[in-house]
Amino acid sequence: MAQSGREIKRRMTTIRSIQQITKAMEMVAASKLRQAQTKAQATRPYFARLQQSLARALAAAERVGEELPPIAQRRDGDRHCLIVVTSDRGLAGGYNANVLRKAAEFLEEHPETLLVVVGRKARDYFRRRNRDTLGEFINLGDTITTGQAHQIGQMIYDFYVHDLFDKATILYTRFINTVTHRVELRPVLPISDAYTGAAPGEEAGFDAVYYYEPSLSQVIDTVVPLLIDAAIFQSLMEAKASELGARMTAMRNASDNAGELIRELTLSFNRARQAAITKEIAEIVGGADALEMR
Repeated sequence: MAQSGREIKRRMTTIRSIQQITKAMEMVAASKLRQAQTKAQATRPYFARLQQSLARALAAAERVGEELPPIAQRRDGDRHCLIVVTSDRGLAGGYNANVLRKAAEFLEEHPETLLVVVGRKARDYFRRRNRDTLGEFINLGDTITTGQAHQIGQMIYDFYVHDLFDKATILYTRFINTVTHRVELRPVLPISDAYTGAAPGEEAGFDAVYYYEPSLSQVIDTVVPLLIDAAIFQSLMEAKASELGARMTAMRNASDNAGELIRELTLSFNRARQAAITKEIAEIVGGADALEMR
């Protein structure tokens, strides 16, 4: 009994230590999440306005019949490039698994897809499956910068211009709230039909006149790389907020599970101790009876 009791107490001590670690990790993730959430929400208006600006420019080019720069021209091919955004670290619940599952579905539908991976988890996943990648970006840290997004965007831009693929898509996790994150595919290239025609949000009947200097074609040629960088940066910010939210939730669940396990072990320890006390009492009573019988 004594050995069993020591074993239980040793397990309880170990689980309490783990619980302290998970609580600390939950607090760290919660602190970082507040900043990441604010930044992610702040990037949405800029990306939306950039889309509107490009939509106006493309609509104007269509009206006047001006030839678009090569980066903005449509392509009929079906060669894909997928940018997969995951985290560098684990302990984030199903965050990475959901992204990689979606990536596997995309690759099953488009087997010849070229890959660009962001995050150690995506890199290790595709390395284990002997999948080659165009580029790998790891250790971006908890503070995403526009320079990091530009580096990825420039590579996508160059490969697209040099005709390595016809379509580029970002696979990332959109931040909804602390416990809700949605894995989404965001088309980046070519400039889709969603960016042509009237700009979203304009009132019906209002036809503003815009003058583009030095030329409409040059403005579009400048805005498209900006849109690529903004799409990647905004996706990285959304993914980082989702990662921290998932990690905070996972650590909270781990702490709760540890507490439940400690309660169960405490009951087991008390039962074992009570059984030992009862056994000792029975032995004492039995010994006393044996002495009386003499």
